Amino acid sequence: MRFRHSMIASGLLSMLALAGCSTTSSDTKVATIRTETNQIFSDAYGPVTDAGYSLPAIPINRVDKKFHRQIVDFETKERPGTIIVNTRERFLYYILPNGKAVRYGIGVGKQGFAWSGEAYVAWKQEWPTWHPPKEMAARRPDVARYVEDGMGPGINNPLGARAMYLFNEKGQDTLFRLHGTPEWASIGTAASSGCIRLMNQDVIDLYSRVRPGRATKVVVIQ
Repeated sequence: MRFRHSMIASGLLSMLALAGCSTTSSDTKVATIRTETNQIFSDAYGPVTDAGYSLPAIPINRVDKKFHRQIVDFETKERPGTIIVNTRERFLYYILPNGKAVRYGIGVGKQGFAWSGEAYVAWKQEWPTWHPPKEMAARRPDVARYVEDGMGPGINNPLGARAMYLFNEKGQDTLFRLHGTPEWASIGTAASSGCIRLMNQDVIDLYSRVRPGRATKVVVIQ
């Protein structure tokens, strides 16, 4: 895995620090030829009881159908198990064998907090505790109390039901996450502070597929 640009520009470093999520940019090009739906899981968004927490049903009919979880044809040079995030189209693809992928709708970073590059899923956590970075607390005093002690897991936690933590090639935490969100209406929008969010029912599904380690590459493209 190569990171071709190391964010030498101090302005870019400052922007990512404010986002509370940082990574290295790259010129990775992903070969995608077509996406055609083979199977859609619009019935997968009902209420879920998980580890003692009760996730409410998502009114999925109010979410654009293209953002519903589905199996699609997807041609790429990346190996199965790779995660490809297309921030412009608001899709995350988990690559399957034989030219297929699971496609999820996502919410992405607000303008100025977007990022691109490569990383890997170093570890993952069910019902994570949320620690906002100090830079975020400076922008939003209402979350300052969670910087040290964290917000405990629960259905209102900004990381949702699952989080996957992205590290760079040096084994350093990028501060970027793939995570769930209780804010289902933000899917398809640029609403987060830079990390990639999925509906909770979707992040539970993705989490079950992902095996942490350097072999689980994450490619984020703009």
